[in-house]
Amino acid sequence: MTDFAAIDFETANSCRSSVCSVGVVVVRGGEITDTFYSLIQPEPNYYNWFCQRVHGLGPEDTDSAEVFPQVWAKIAPLIEGLPLVAHNAMFDEGCLRAVMQVYQMDWPDYKFYDTLRASRRKLRHLENHQLHTVSEACGYCLENHHHALADAEACAAIALKLL
Repeated sequence: MTDFAAIDFETANSCRSSVCSVGVVVVRGGEITDTFYSLIQPEPNYYNWFCQRVHGLGPEDTDSAEVFPQVWAKIAPLIEGLPLVAHNAMFDEGCLRAVMQVYQMDWPDYKFYDTLRASRRKLRHLENHQLHTVSEACGYCLENHHHALADAEACAAIALKLL
């Protein structure tokens, strides 16, 4: 796979619709051609302790951020016609479906590929298949784990090696 968009969401709480940041890495011809990162005002708009501990974001970061439809209007043209890739795609696809449903947006029938699933098939020897472990095995050093753009970049590197 040489043309795709790697995507990663962070959430504010246990609701999948509560996306508070998104990172997108566009790959064409096997090369990164574009990146996008944005904070998002989550819906519902509250943070739980666990999620804040994971990614370090809180209301002070997103209270003045755009809501999801405004952010997605910038992303949709970047990824048009591309399959989406995520590490644990079930989570990220679930977030996208949930937040689109909250805002009554049409689902454009995105095709998702999962680098977690691919790593479990192709890198069975790894001690675990977490994003940082798999990206390192693929020759990519993930710094700033749980920053949506950093995670999307790691996912893109994995996809280029495994998909």
